[in-house]
Amino acid sequence: MPLPPLVSPVDALSDAERTRTHRHAALRGFGELAQRRLAAAHVAIVGAGGLGSPAVLALCAGGVGTITVIDDDDVDVANLQRQVLHRHRDIGAPKVDSAVRAGADLSPETRVDARRERLDATNAAHLLAGADLVLDGSDTFATRTIVAAECERRGLPLVWGVVQEFHAQVTVFWSAPPAGREAVVLADLHPPELVGEAPSCTEVGVLGALTLQVGAIMAVEALKLITGVGEPLLGRVLLVDALAGRSTDVPLHPTAERRRGVVEASEPAAPAVPDAYAAAPPQLTLAEMRTAIADEGAVVLDVREPHETRGGGIDGAILMPLGDLLADPSAVAATAPVVVVCAKGLRARRAAEALRERGVDARVLAGGLAAWT
Repeated sequence: MPLPPLVSPVDALSDAERTRTHRHAALRGFGELAQRRLAAAHVAIVGAGGLGSPAVLALCAGGVGTITVIDDDDVDVANLQRQVLHRHRDIGAPKVDSAVRAGADLSPETRVDARRERLDATNAAHLLAGADLVLDGSDTFATRTIVAAECERRGLPLVWGVVQEFHAQVTVFWSAPPAGREAVVLADLHPPELVGEAPSCTEVGVLGALTLQVGAIMAVEALKLITGVGEPLLGRVLLVDALAGRSTDVPLHPTAERRRGVVEASEPAAPAVPDAYAAAPPQLTLAEMRTAIADEGAVVLDVREPHETRGGGIDGAILMPLGDLLADPSAVAATAPVVVVCAKGLRARRAAEALRERGVDARVLAGGLAAWT
């Protein structure tokens, strides 16, 4: 269901801006009121690379009033395969300069605030000050963790996207959503204790056109949050498989540990209800997994995508992509323990949590297959 608009509208649009954005005004349920909200909005974008580039273009063209673009990097020739904000003549120049130019070219009334800085724990509060919401297109998980923490501290919605190879994820985190909606944060999707640094684009590559698609989806989520039009991805993760031409959204809820922490902090203590599977899924080493298979008849469930499993896996494993499992966890009706595996362990953790909520004794191969090959 839609959320309340994030931003109050400006009193009026200029004649020039009303003409420029007329196709928005013609949208049913959008109209000039929503456009006036966009004109009043301040969006911060972390990163002017593969995801930040299309987001900057879309939000400028859409008529967002103020956009802060944060990036300390210069344009490299290898960026041009996917970072469509930049041109060949920009090589060697600051990436944020491209954002300023694009803003002026697309939407003269949009103010682009260029910050040529690397966001870190010491300046995050300063760089994100005044923003109504944040889009994270940064390139390291360390930076993403800092951005998420600052958004949680401020209660700002965070539009989050990531692309690697042919796959992508997009969601909305919000630690203080409107009443009636569950707070979801980065740790619910990527628990800190399980996160390692993912391979870089240099190491494994990225489909350039997919970054345009995902950056545009992130921009759409921002527009929906600002205007209160449509249903944002809060509590859902959009999974994009470019090779299969398939997009699937799966539910995302607070982890069991954080849900209990929220309840304990906000409600009077209640008698504990025993639940054998409420705790986080146990992590098994490869040797422990083999013991579980041999001694307990454990079943191995591989939640990687088909193009990954074609490259090999564990003999006898049941193959079920994460999106399929989360869409219907009841499809795994195991009476024996289940050991869930994926490439690095993150998807396995999400799958195991969904199974444990249904009473399945689900465990996870710690570190995923990459840790043991």
